[in-house]
Amino acid sequence: MRDYRLLIFDWDGTLVDSIQRIVDSMRLAAESCELPWRDDAAIKGIIGLGLPEAIRSLYPELQDAPRVERFRRLYSEHYLAFEAEPSRLFEGVAETLEAFRGEGYRLAVATGKSRRGLDAVLAGHGWQDYFDVTRCADETASKPDPRMLHEILAHCRAAPEEALMVGDSAFDLRMARRAGMDAVAVGYGAQPLALLREEGPRLAIESFSELRAWLGRRTERSLQEMNGYGG
Repeated sequence: MRDYRLLIFDWDGTLVDSIQRIVDSMRLAAESCELPWRDDAAIKGIIGLGLPEAIRSLYPELQDAPRVERFRRLYSEHYLAFEAEPSRLFEGVAETLEAFRGEGYRLAVATGKSRRGLDAVLAGHGWQDYFDVTRCADETASKPDPRMLHEILAHCRAAPEEALMVGDSAFDLRMARRAGMDAVAVGYGAQPLALLREEGPRLAIESFSELRAWLGRRTERSLQEMNGYGG
């Protein structure tokens, strides 16, 4: 049984309830660029990708870099305006992360956000120095490429089997699999659990606090096995 000591979290839709703001910002940017309407499912389906990759996936007709950059800039302006009041943490996130820190886990973030965007929202929550390491799509490779996870592992001097990726999109789970690590799917974010289960996560949860309960049971089992009570 793997012994996880490094917990890596996606941001939007996993730790914070920001999905509707992303949807609204995408639509406002598209309207300014005179692009057609996309429904909620289409927009939620690209959440998790780096922003340029998400824009091109949602609007394949935007192939030239200047148009993509204009859309990206407009989206970022709208989203950061919404974040003047920070998106709320999902229920149980603050308490559970504090418990993980107290239990000796190392914590990281791997997100499709830009560095500017993540730094702004971390500051909004007073979490500038909360995580051991964070990686953003614009400073590495977009999900599902595993590069950002490899960089987090290197920073923390951890092996893939010591780490667990937690996310709400298929891109998170595919990235984890390609990095050789286990993953947990959360069903309250951008994509439904029925879709995420197809990616073979180690665990699928409907509330964040379920993660600590599951890890606690694994730790208890490991201790029993070490002490000769494993059956």
